[in-house]
Amino acid sequence: MAKRVMFFTYGVVCYLIFLGTFLYAIGFIGGFAVPTTLDGPADRPWPEALAINAGLLALFAIQHSVMARKWFKLQWTRIVPKPIERSTYVLFSSVALVVLFWQWQPMGGEVWTVESVPIAAALRVLFAFGWGLVLVSTFLIDHFDLFGLRQVWLYLVGGPYTARNFATPGPYRLVRHPLYLGWFFAFWMTPTMTVAHLVFAIATSVYILLAIQFEEHDMVREFGETYEDYKRRVPMLVPFTSNPATKTTTSTTSASFSRPS
Repeated sequence: MAKRVMFFTYGVVCYLIFLGTFLYAIGFIGGFAVPTTLDGPADRPWPEALAINAGLLALFAIQHSVMARKWFKLQWTRIVPKPIERSTYVLFSSVALVVLFWQWQPMGGEVWTVESVPIAAALRVLFAFGWGLVLVSTFLIDHFDLFGLRQVWLYLVGGPYTARNFATPGPYRLVRHPLYLGWFFAFWMTPTMTVAHLVFAIATSVYILLAIQFEEHDMVREFGETYEDYKRRVPMLVPFTSNPATKTTTSTTSASFSRPS
């Protein structure tokens, strides 16, 4: 029983660290309420700052993607017990982000500044909408499973772990990746786009587009025609852009839904 309690406590701590990191990220990207942000005057030569920031982004991208792959999990769970594998993934992702927040180098300069008060306010609303869409999307695909709490809870009470089913609720009927769409809003919707913010937005956008390819490859491998049909019917990121001729009249299909990377 002590082991079960220890694993559950570990999972809760990992989740709380993630939650703090998530909240800090809102201020870090939005430029308010936290000590370090994307924007600010340059403290070191531009090429040096760019190299450091690129390294920080690469560190997060490699950790976040490699640890999410099945081949890595098969090896990793020989060391880390399965009930806390997801919590450990969440912890490592949070640590990678904390390092990025800590070492990020502002680069000065402005790419654009929106002077219009209504337009600037609209961009801030869309920024908030993006974060809200990210959060809502996690609950639609099972927030507590995604961040490891369900796994450690089931281990605590002695219940077997089974993959959740989904029925493409809400925004999943409009786009296949509403969570990633939310990140695009969060990263790009800003009244003042600095050079460092632009570097961050471009790099994370490229990463998201690449991550989607890996994720969908895994989905097709696991669910075959079920997911292929979903891809034909529902666009990837932009609502209402799928070819009507490819849509089918089949009812919503239930299937195990893999977590985003």
